[in-house]
Amino acid sequence: MKEMNVNGAVVQAYPLTAAQRIHYYTVSACNRGELLNIATGFYIQYGDIDFETLKECLYDGYRKFESMRLRLSPDEEGNLMQYLVPTEDREIKLVDFSHWREEDAHEEMKRWSRIPLEMNGGPMNEIVMIKLPDYYNGIYMKVHHMTMDSSSIISFYSYVLNLYCYKKFENVQPPKLPKSYLSQLKLDLAYEQDSPARKKDEEFWMQKLEEPEPIYTPFSSRNRLLELREQMHNPNLRSCYATGDIEADIQVYELEDDPSRRLLAFSQEHRIPIAVILLLGLRTTFSHFSGNEKDVSVKNAVARRGTVLESQSGGTRIHFWPLRTVIEPETTFLEALKIVQAKENALLRHANYDPIAYMGATGAHYNAPQGTGYECTTLTYQPMSFATLKGQQIPEMNFKSKWYSNGVAMQHIYITVMHRPTDNGFSFNFEYEKNSVSLQEIEELYYYLCRAIFRGIEDPNRAIGEILDWM
Repeated sequence: MKEMNVNGAVVQAYPLTAAQRIHYYTVSACNRGELLNIATGFYIQYGDIDFETLKECLYDGYRKFESMRLRLSPDEEGNLMQYLVPTEDREIKLVDFSHWREEDAHEEMKRWSRIPLEMNGGPMNEIVMIKLPDYYNGIYMKVHHMTMDSSSIISFYSYVLNLYCYKKFENVQPPKLPKSYLSQLKLDLAYEQDSPARKKDEEFWMQKLEEPEPIYTPFSSRNRLLELREQMHNPNLRSCYATGDIEADIQVYELEDDPSRRLLAFSQEHRIPIAVILLLGLRTTFSHFSGNEKDVSVKNAVARRGTVLESQSGGTRIHFWPLRTVIEPETTFLEALKIVQAKENALLRHANYDPIAYMGATGAHYNAPQGTGYECTTLTYQPMSFATLKGQQIPEMNFKSKWYSNGVAMQHIYITVMHRPTDNGFSFNFEYEKNSVSLQEIEELYYYLCRAIFRGIEDPNRAIGEILDWM
């Protein structure tokens, strides 16, 4: 912590955490500030929304959520620092799209989502109250990823909506107060100062480098590793580029109600987390595309919200870690799930370590060409989704949620799986580099991912090799 003079005011400023440095590293690499925009909308079909009360609730949310008042500025040495402003009193506008075509309104908000939030001491979020056609009303919010992640965003929405309903309806309990972002930040920074916990985590990850070199497996029938081997005249190359043209869009697939229920029932019956089933489905799909390769790595997004303080303090806490498994074809689907679960549990115990430091150590150890890696996609499973809001604050009403593309991505494909607010079914969101990855490849990946998962859950004693043969 250090004191900084910002526009004549002395503030207590803190260095970036490892999770923030990941984002800073990626945005510095592409020099496109909009990369770190997360833009979402949440809308309720309720025509009598009191927007003045909603505005009051939003301002209260700013007061209670410290990370919504976070600022980023360089110090005198040029190091990016973070600090809080005491109040947030910017105007919160109301935009009336009720006479627009709804798709045009969403296109306009997508345009807003592609305007960068600058890291120069200015606000790190924008909120607009929205009227849509058919009496859908709600909130559009754009936040900077170095200050908020999806869990933080949903917590903020939940708090504001709960507070609104507490003010406007009977028999509604007031929302629980969030925890202090600064308290959690200080713990994170203390961990990084050669703490025993950090040393233990570092030992775990450095031991991974004693294993044989991983191998890149493709996300479609186009094998980019084989193409790169030919280009570089290196038949032994095992890593590949994970990004291309960074202009991006989002393709969403909705898993139907019945298979969604079957997936949830299987998870509950066998006590296997949904994330583990998705990871096994992905690694089986990548194996299929690479000639049944047994050694497969998937990049896993870890939220690191195991304690009450971590889960309720806002901010950004995502670390990205490779989950590598070697699964023999005779292994049953259920046995494979337990292998993936054990690997993920070990990873989660050591997820606080700096992923950028490990990524650099991995590339150097295996002498991988700069810019290459071993994971073709990243998976985020969001159990705390907008679906958790449905019925908690305003029951018996229709909801809509929206994730607006910022137009830029630094990975060929980034998969986010979340629950629909309407029926708790699954939405598969594929953010993809639209000039490097075809829609056909996205459709192919989703098709085979579902085949791998449902071939397994319909008979968990079925061998992985048998599932691969059927794909």
